[in-house]
Amino acid sequence: MSTYQIDPAHTQAQFKVRHLMISNVKGEFDKVAGTVEYDDANPSAAKIDVTIDVASISTREPQRDAHLKSADFFDVEKFPTMRFVSKDVVKSGEDSFEVVGDLTIHGVTKTVDLNVEDFTPEMKDPYGLFRRGASAKTTILRSDFGLVYNALLEAGGVAIGDEVHITIDTEFTRQA
Repeated sequence: MSTYQIDPAHTQAQFKVRHLMISNVKGEFDKVAGTVEYDDANPSAAKIDVTIDVASISTREPQRDAHLKSADFFDVEKFPTMRFVSKDVVKSGEDSFEVVGDLTIHGVTKTVDLNVEDFTPEMKDPYGLFRRGASAKTTILRSDFGLVYNALLEAGGVAIGDEVHITIDTEFTRQA
């Protein structure tokens, strides 16, 4: 079993959510850390533990980011991080996996399924580190995690969708 560290300079945790029921707003978290334990001979024994600094949220709109950090949404003073810890890993293709794990957001933990694709073979970089990469996707309901702030629209509907689409593109390294 090899232990890899997530490379924060080459990892993006992104999301998109419906705004005013007409378009998607995208954002990302800039500070992602964690480990991946993996053995080519036994992929189902893999373990993933990822922590995201919620205050690192960026939607390219400072006022919206401040609101998302407030008690109306993430409440970063009370809940500064979100975390995913895998419970089950099943190889679903040559370079893909279904990963079931516990996702904790806003103090609420729920089981989610990640669809992991493009899991790359290990490669040695010019600095002597061994690297791998992967992409993961899932969709959650923000209301499941206590993120229920919203506003009703005059014409009907709500300002912010409940469904949140999450994509994580990551690179991770291990020492030679």
